[in-house]
Amino acid sequence: MITDVDDYFAKGCGRCARFETPACSTRIWADGLAALRAICLDAGLSETAKWGHPCYMHAGRNIVIIGAFRENFRLTFFKAALMKDPEGVLERQGANSQHPDMIRFTTSDGPAAQASVISAYLAEAKGYAEAGITPVKTTVQPDFPEELATALDDDPELAEAFYALTPGRQRSYLFNLNGAKQSPTRVSRIAKFRDKIIAGKGALER
Repeated sequence: MITDVDDYFAKGCGRCARFETPACSTRIWADGLAALRAICLDAGLSETAKWGHPCYMHAGRNIVIIGAFRENFRLTFFKAALMKDPEGVLERQGANSQHPDMIRFTTSDGPAAQASVISAYLAEAKGYAEAGITPVKTTVQPDFPEELATALDDDPELAEAFYALTPGRQRSYLFNLNGAKQSPTRVSRIAKFRDKIIAGKGALER
């Protein structure tokens, strides 16, 4: 994983086997990424490498981070809950994202076409950072799968252990189970999770 931000634009993030090859997503979107970088720097943001990606900061706060994928590249805002998005350009990263937080580009000329909008959004985010404004924390409670409710009713030991978990660990199981489209898959996952729940662990813990 790269630690020099220039390496990202020249070689990639270093997190997969496509690093420093023509197949790297940063090579596919090189022109668009360069334009996006220029917009961020012109906005007066300081540039650094975090998590293998270019991250732009202001007033000691992370403002945005750049990412590239095979199908698109994107600019993702930290503290996205504060953003007003008057142009309606922000999208959610995924189904579990609490707020729309990214501008996604599918053509390399996308950043240039939206340069004025991006600059305005960066200025807004900078203002929040300078004022020390942070979003109100909200907790999203995922749906409680019927299969889990049945399993807990049928297994008192499992039920006691599950309700003794921290709220965060409980949510980790709910998110995992809700990610399964078929009921048999959820039932199978619950059976596999049983020992971890009894041990007081979350779905992602070893």
